Amino acid sequence: MEYSDFEGAIPEGEYGGGTVMLWDEGFWQSLFDVEEGLKKGELKFILSGKRLKGKFALIKWKSQYHKEKNHWLLIKEKDDYVKDTDDLSEFTTSIRTGRNMSEIEKGIEKSLSENPFKKANAQLAKLVDKIPEENDWVYEVKYDGYRILAFIENNSIRLLTRNNIDYLHKFSSIGLVLSDFAKGRSMVLDGEVVVLDKFGKTNFQALQSYLNDFKNLKLTYIVFDILSLDGKDLRLQPLFERKDMLKALMKNAPDDIKYSSYIKSEEGDIFNAACEAGLEGIIGKKINSPYNGNRDGSWIKIKCVKRQEFVIGGYTLTNKKMDGISALLLGEYEDNDLVYVGRAGTGISKKDMYIIDKKLESLRTAMPYFKEAPKKRTNEEITWVRPELVAEIQFAQWTENKLLRHPSFKGLRIDKNPEEVKRETVEKQLQSVSENIQSEELQITHPNKILYESPIITKLDVIKYYQMVSKRMFPYIVNRILSVVRCPKGISESCFFMKHPSSESKQIITISIDGSSGEKDEYFYINNESGIIYKVQMGTLEFHTWGSNVKDLERPDIMVFDLDPDVDMGLSSVRQGVRDIKSILDELFLTSYLKTSGGKGYHVVVPLKPNVTWYTFHNFAKNIADVMEKKWPDRYTSNARKEKRKNKIFIDWLRNSRGATSIAPYSIRARKGAKVSMPIKWDELDSIAPDGIDMDEAILRVKGEDPWKDFFGNDQTLT
Repeated sequence: MEYSDFEGAIPEGEYGGGTVMLWDEGFWQSLFDVEEGLKKGELKFILSGKRLKGKFALIKWKSQYHKEKNHWLLIKEKDDYVKDTDDLSEFTTSIRTGRNMSEIEKGIEKSLSENPFKKANAQLAKLVDKIPEENDWVYEVKYDGYRILAFIENNSIRLLTRNNIDYLHKFSSIGLVLSDFAKGRSMVLDGEVVVLDKFGKTNFQALQSYLNDFKNLKLTYIVFDILSLDGKDLRLQPLFERKDMLKALMKNAPDDIKYSSYIKSEEGDIFNAACEAGLEGIIGKKINSPYNGNRDGSWIKIKCVKRQEFVIGGYTLTNKKMDGISALLLGEYEDNDLVYVGRAGTGISKKDMYIIDKKLESLRTAMPYFKEAPKKRTNEEITWVRPELVAEIQFAQWTENKLLRHPSFKGLRIDKNPEEVKRETVEKQLQSVSENIQSEELQITHPNKILYESPIITKLDVIKYYQMVSKRMFPYIVNRILSVVRCPKGISESCFFMKHPSSESKQIITISIDGSSGEKDEYFYINNESGIIYKVQMGTLEFHTWGSNVKDLERPDIMVFDLDPDVDMGLSSVRQGVRDIKSILDELFLTSYLKTSGGKGYHVVVPLKPNVTWYTFHNFAKNIADVMEKKWPDRYTSNARKEKRKNKIFIDWLRNSRGATSIAPYSIRARKGAKVSMPIKWDELDSIAPDGIDMDEAILRVKGEDPWKDFFGNDQTLT
């Protein structure tokens, strides 16, 4: 072993004198007990070298003609690696340095090319709901295996997982094949280690079996990108150039290494074809995109089924099933908290149970790591574990309570870091921005700036959203004084409320209004749809409006009641509050409309003819809140003070004052998730939560029937 890393010339006369080459290296595995074999003089083993492969035997030579008793014969046994010719004769150079014997003897320094970087972040794909409309995309199959970056240089191999763990010892057969394939060249490849079934489909369960020592299964490395070749960094080159280079490189690759081909967007419906074939989904890549090692949207994934990783925080046993695991208790991280998302009992075979139980045995703990631990069910026992194992789970959908529906266990993901397991949210593909947005008067700057982190939503996404809802939204904000929430650096940075026009304001109209103390203040409003897009270009996310039109500023025409629940109140209580306020308005023969707030409450809105002053309007709204407080004193309060709304809903009537504003219909919120204040039907109250509609759902809804279609046709008045 002292010579295992030595290569050079040893002077004649010294032990081992002569020229020493490192000709091969790899792994060996004994087929029988080594100590017994030494005693018998017969060793049998498997060599998994880069050049020497297969079964061998070392037999002690007991010839009567040799006085030395330490002679051994190395014999190649018959197996798949037996050749009729001397196929080893081509290997005349060092496996480490590429030098021949003469170069080693003369001390010539020569080494194989090295990669320009030793580590790289894997390019990640953003989850979306459908194929983009643009034609600058190509699509590949989404393979069901372990993502591996292969670093090959100086005939050494590293097979790195997403969390930078070297899996060469687990995927040694792939490492050996890659070494032969590279033939001394340096390269960095990106691909997926898989097990293929007889139909050529990737089988994740089979890969799990392989990792659990069922080595009779064959591994395949499907390569879909190349990051470096012969010491040159290729990551900034466009995808199509990298793919062409990879395809040429793999022209004569061995069967264990396969090139991942692609089709262009116009060449067929690859997504439906993938789903019909029972595959997990497809990966879309922008044809000109560089490889920047993050989730920037240049790679997307579209899944046929819902699958993602979750952290195991415990498991259950029931009276019916005391041998093995009944169900895994699953969680995901929100910020730094492990949040419970459900339990998976189906899909766990007896073999899985044995393996999981062994792995969890050392992780057992007395207390749960969940932020809010699930309650124990009847006739079951819960064992808590440290959150160090990750499971791959397939499920039907998320419930309204943010739990998994019909989860099924698919396997363990020992290549994933538990702390990185977070909710995988779908970013639905929006339509292209129409050409008339980009004009001399309005240029969209920094379109790829990220405004929301979870899910990732860019400035361009927000502009696309407002463009698509502008026709529905415009009647509710046109000619109304606006206050907006601006977040030019995204919601993670400081946002601010803006109600006065700034120096850079265009596409808006300013108006001078008397303040409460008699001074004049400048406000602003818009009178065309492009004004909406202009405000978004300037960093606006939320639009808030006065309850009156600038054409009749002192006589309001839209009354809003905001149901603001105490933090601990359940959704059913809030919904009951909506029904109660509607019942009072119905008694007064006032037609009211419902919308989500995009937050924790609902808004009940009443359109009116502008025939009374702000004073009368304001007092009427207060009276409605007072009636609710007196009729149901244990449920509601009209007092805005926090301490007065303990276990109650504050009926916010204060928005119906001169100068007060409320969130406009169809406005998104500058909060996590970019939820929308969305008009809905009354019969949708029990099925849509106050924050239950996001931008993508809102876009789908504006293409259908308008739940407020007769809003401005009402002839309601206050006297």
